[in-house]
Amino acid sequence: MRTAKIERNTKETEISVEINLDGKGVFDVATGIGFLDHMIEQFSRHSMIDVKCQIKGDLHVDQHHTTEDSAIAIGQAIAQALGDKGGIMRYGSAYSPMDETLSRVALDISGRPYLIWNAAFSQERLGEMDTELFKHWFHSVADSAGLTLHIDLIHGENNHHIAESIFKGFARAMRQAVEIDPRKEGAVPSTKGQLGG
Repeated sequence: MRTAKIERNTKETEISVEINLDGKGVFDVATGIGFLDHMIEQFSRHSMIDVKCQIKGDLHVDQHHTTEDSAIAIGQAIAQALGDKGGIMRYGSAYSPMDETLSRVALDISGRPYLIWNAAFSQERLGEMDTELFKHWFHSVADSAGLTLHIDLIHGENNHHIAESIFKGFARAMRQAVEIDPRKEGAVPSTKGQLGG
């Protein structure tokens, strides 16, 4: 089983995250930020990665620490569950339409974190969540999971649709990338024999 559990406790957040890469998209998410819960649930459902994410954060300050640390812990759990990354497809990409919105997400589980973000929001908040934190969430998950991650909003007007389209695209791309390719017979998908560095 490609599973992992991360416990991460600081003065800002207390986090427990569990991941099953070979799951069925079952989720149990409670971050204290309703819209963030909704997005992580979308990620789980559409990636088919089981995600349990429980957070107690310093929301009396703001949402920054809770948002950032949720991404760090989820990324760390994904990296841990992947192990040496033997046999994985490694690359994934998805176009994700949602009504008037279309986004494109492409990623490489390279071990070399990098984020390209070409998306913008026309309002400062969705529900109670600050929209500027979406880019930070993806930056943090790319760093901690070791992803080269490209996110492009091709077009979109409705801010809810934009966020959901990006998270669903990320989910579908991750679903492809973590899949085991039986033709690789467990080999690490790199001519170097390892990923990262």
